[in-house]
Amino acid sequence: MSSVRLRDLIRAVRACKTAAQERGVIKKETANIISAFNSHDVENRHRNVAKLMFIHMLGYPTHFGQMECLKLIAANGFPEKRMGYLALMVLLDERQEVLMLVTNSVKNDLASSNQFVVGLALCALGNICSTEMARDLAPEVEKLLASSNSYIRKKAALCAIRVLKKVPEMLEIFEPAMEQLLSDRHHGVLIAGVTLLTELLVMNPDRIDFHRKQVPQLVRILRNLVSSGYSAEHTVGGLTDPFLQVKVLRLLRILGAGDATASDIMSDMLAQVATNTDGAKNAGNAVLYECVQTIMGVESIGGLRVLGINILGKFLAKSDNNIRYVALNTLSKIVNVDTQAVQRHRNTIVDCVKDADVSIRRRALDLVYALVNEQNILVLSKELLEYLMVSDAEFRVDLTQKICSLVEQYAPDKQWHIDTIMQVLSKAGEYVPDEVCRRLVVTISNATELQGYSVRSLYKVLQTEGKAASQQLMCVAIWTIGEYGEMILNHQDELPEEDPMTVTEMEVIDLFESLYRDPLCSSLTRQYLSVALVKLSSRFSSCLERIKELVKEGSVSVDLELQSRAVHFEKLCMAENNSIRASILERMPAVDEKIYGSKEGAMVDATTENGHPHAEPARAQSNGVKPAVPEPVSETNMLGDLLGMDTPTAAAPHSSGDVLSDLLGDMSSPAPAVAPATGAMPSSGADLLADLLGSPAPAAAPANVGGLGFGGMVPPQQPAAVAPQPAQLGGMDFMGQMSAPPATAQGFPPIVAFTSPNGLTVNFEISKPNPGAPQVTLVKATFTNSSASSMDAFNFQVAVPKFMQLQLHPASAAVLPPGSSSVTQTMEVTNSMHGQKPLVMRLKISYSINGAPITEQTQVNTFPQGC
Repeated sequence: MSSVRLRDLIRAVRACKTAAQERGVIKKETANIISAFNSHDVENRHRNVAKLMFIHMLGYPTHFGQMECLKLIAANGFPEKRMGYLALMVLLDERQEVLMLVTNSVKNDLASSNQFVVGLALCALGNICSTEMARDLAPEVEKLLASSNSYIRKKAALCAIRVLKKVPEMLEIFEPAMEQLLSDRHHGVLIAGVTLLTELLVMNPDRIDFHRKQVPQLVRILRNLVSSGYSAEHTVGGLTDPFLQVKVLRLLRILGAGDATASDIMSDMLAQVATNTDGAKNAGNAVLYECVQTIMGVESIGGLRVLGINILGKFLAKSDNNIRYVALNTLSKIVNVDTQAVQRHRNTIVDCVKDADVSIRRRALDLVYALVNEQNILVLSKELLEYLMVSDAEFRVDLTQKICSLVEQYAPDKQWHIDTIMQVLSKAGEYVPDEVCRRLVVTISNATELQGYSVRSLYKVLQTEGKAASQQLMCVAIWTIGEYGEMILNHQDELPEEDPMTVTEMEVIDLFESLYRDPLCSSLTRQYLSVALVKLSSRFSSCLERIKELVKEGSVSVDLELQSRAVHFEKLCMAENNSIRASILERMPAVDEKIYGSKEGAMVDATTENGHPHAEPARAQSNGVKPAVPEPVSETNMLGDLLGMDTPTAAAPHSSGDVLSDLLGDMSSPAPAVAPATGAMPSSGADLLADLLGSPAPAAAPANVGGLGFGGMVPPQQPAAVAPQPAQLGGMDFMGQMSAPPATAQGFPPIVAFTSPNGLTVNFEISKPNPGAPQVTLVKATFTNSSASSMDAFNFQVAVPKFMQLQLHPASAAVLPPGSSSVTQTMEVTNSMHGQKPLVMRLKISYSINGAPITEQTQVNTFPQGC
């Protein structure tokens, strides 16, 4: 048996050209090491253990050498002990039972007269000690904290951190020694003592009040460090011991949080550090950054906070991307503390949005989003729109959503709102959420004085971009032209700043025809075009025959939805009673924006499509004639299988299987929005046409119109005594009728429905709005964001078994700010088997954090008894 040196083994492994050769070398050397261990080769034991550590780092098994580590530790020589303790930390961990055998050897070494042997034992104990070892050896570590040797005191303080983490009840024996450590003159002992106290307070926040008496001593230490001159032993980058300064500042932040007295004691020193520290080198930047963190973390005065924010502003002007990133990250966290001070650095922050580093761009965008208000929306939106044109594709999604959200929150007037959203649709329409398009349509329909301006502007954009326009822009423009197309011709409500334009009926139809016959035109766009053409047929009388021909082309389409619409619309255009046709094709009534935007407004389908808006078959009512509402029929009992419940055959109306597919993440096909109804499905297209033309309706339920309204919104049930309201043809009325949820009467204990590891918590408040109807349950969901980042594009979806009916109100906001519980959403569940089947539902929650989309699902079956 020949024993090679460690360096020779490393050379042999590096010389291997294949994994097989390496395994052969390791196998051979492992056999030699095992033979040496079996023959009790004491002379080469430390060398063999060193080679064993190298083999372990390569990923090969080395368990057979664990006992040899213990033998080296028990040896008398320092070289053997050093190799033994090193191998102990590399080859073993706290879960190994062999570790218990070394406890006595470590205890003996802790009492050694050789400081380096004691240091080895403390180092090993601080790295891998188990709970049992920590409990057994804690008294020895505590004694070493009072040692006269600064080397041992430093090692003992660091080891005490591990002991306290494993055995928190040992806190009482270590606390008295901490005060002595903070009074030590040795920098190594000081930094170890500060680290020990910091870790103790993080693990036991209830001890912060007790240790606030250390603030004057810590301020004294920091003052000595700042005012002391050059020291070859401690000076780094022109600063005296920046590592100790950072540790002290971090501990001051913990002790000063929430306490005005402690904050006042340290405020002068913090101002001195922030003013006198040179940020030309990395050490100075580290101290300044920690100083700013401490200023913002304690109860500082306004001037001190402004000083800290100005330091972060200087960081943004540096060329080092790491420094700029931490500055942006810190400003994002403190922007709500002193917004006015952060606003001073707005131009620098906006420039960071255009940075080449994507992480800096995202952080800067989040910060700009937080800085926008009514006073600066015009300037910042212009900057963001200019950058939108040159931004990377992967960055446009987040940027577009942020711009749209800001415009909707802070628009100074409706005209600017409409113009800006149109610019976004023109520059990055494919990234605009469908909800933004819906709200734009609602805004236009309510702004009577701007309808002419809007339709002419959209016509110009659509005419300029033509087939290259995004689908979202096409749908909004086509819908608007279909509703208000005659205003393009008669210049109605023309604004002074508008450029005069002359357009004929034929030119509008020519534009629609070019889009309709484009081979790349999507089915959804053709559906919008069909409905818009039919709407225009009652206003563009000279183009009626041409419109009929265009609509008729859809009757041979392979798309069933488009084909169905074409057949119905063709019959409608051929109807002899023009007055009825004109009544059916009249403009969509405007929806109250306040009701639409409030949480008590429109009833949104529980599983609204996240992708492109879908279109429903054309249904309408006019002159008091109500069309029959189809009874929804389930294709599969997928939800019952999902929730693990038996579903009765005679079930209440429920959503189709496509809705469940949407809830579970299949976003490939749109889910039709279906409202609870009692009517019967018309037997044929002719029956539906008869309803449209005025024949008696078999049921008095309101029509569910609105499939083309950028997502399914479902009108709530209306009492029989309420007079029917006219609805528009072809699903263009996408809002439907709206009502607020009933007031609550009887309550139940709140429950925690879902807790996410990303910081999201969903709480349910449950009540019975009507004691006479126990089958109806009102649930108010409150969403809490406990993370440090905003949750954007928030979407909450719910599915229930088919024997239940669900009405889900829109959320109060689409963004969850960090540390906030301000977003709520209500739902009303009707359990047709109340008393037989418990209330249960499945949730799907989607949102994005820093641009990263997140989707989470859960099942809630913990509702109180009686729900």
